[in-house]
Amino acid sequence: MKDNPRFGPATGIGSLPGQDAREAARTSTGTFEHFPFLPELPARGPGADMIGRTAGLLVELYARVEPSGWRLGDRPGRDTKRARSWLREDLDALEEFTQGYEGPLKVQAVGPWTLAAALELRNGEAVLSDAGACRDLAASLAEGLRLHLAEVGRRVPGARIVLQLDEPSLTAVLRGRVRTASGYRTHRAVDRQVVESALRDLAAVHGTGPVVVHSCAPDVPFALLRRAGVTGVSFDFSLLTERDDEAIGEAVEGGTHLFAGVVPGTDTALSDPAGSVMGVRTLWRRLGLSPGLLAEAVTVTPSCGLAGASPEYARRALAHCVRAARSLADNPE
Repeated sequence: MKDNPRFGPATGIGSLPGQDAREAARTSTGTFEHFPFLPELPARGPGADMIGRTAGLLVELYARVEPSGWRLGDRPGRDTKRARSWLREDLDALEEFTQGYEGPLKVQAVGPWTLAAALELRNGEAVLSDAGACRDLAASLAEGLRLHLAEVGRRVPGARIVLQLDEPSLTAVLRGRVRTASGYRTHRAVDRQVVESALRDLAAVHGTGPVVVHSCAPDVPFALLRRAGVTGVSFDFSLLTERDDEAIGEAVEGGTHLFAGVVPGTDTALSDPAGSVMGVRTLWRRLGLSPGLLAEAVTVTPSCGLAGASPEYARRALAHCVRAARSLADNPE
């Protein structure tokens, strides 16, 4: 397990509405003074979406948009070039608004298993259908992430970079629920040790830096992620059940940081900040954990990305995360 560094009290997940990179960077850095993140703007189109953005990071593997989704090809085409261009634009904006910043800074990429479930091979089936292709994809992603993290480090030299791997399909991969191209069958479940090993290898790309795995799907495999050595787990708090209690308690006691998604990701009426984190306090009491540990062990976030929200709600939701985190710190019991 990597050392658990000091995270900020609140941050965003990744995606925001709109298409203006500078406005998104201003919102991220202005709202989260102690833990900004590199925004993603999928409304710009293919290549700005989470799969296309990460496909643009791959080394010696290239993807293009087909009617069915993103498919691997032989050479970089306009879709790859567009994804890389938008990422440079986002990094330029982030660099502009983080001059002199020192502290944690989060960047996001799709993890190897969600990427393998979403990217197609040349025959139209998911990369997930071919174990060798999965290994090649993970190796390409690892090299791409290594280069990306180095680039962010050069642009924001005072940052302690936190790498978030987005894995919303992880549980489906583990349970054999990813559908084939025909839609009539599902791909067989991937062995848990293979999944764990790939995640461990990806986490190692960041050296001693913190790696967080995010999933806004039900039944996040906390124990597997802890064994894979990730530093933190990001999840939709509303999807937890008491079945998760033991795994969460063990994770916290083992030093795993929790990114609790307590603020809805789409437009809705927001409760008062204390009400938003009431469930976190209740969980803590149920697990018998020290209230004094709460603010150190939990970062408050939206439940998922905010791409589907209105710009006005997205700004309110992010600011609400900051106030809810302050409430948690001031009144842990």
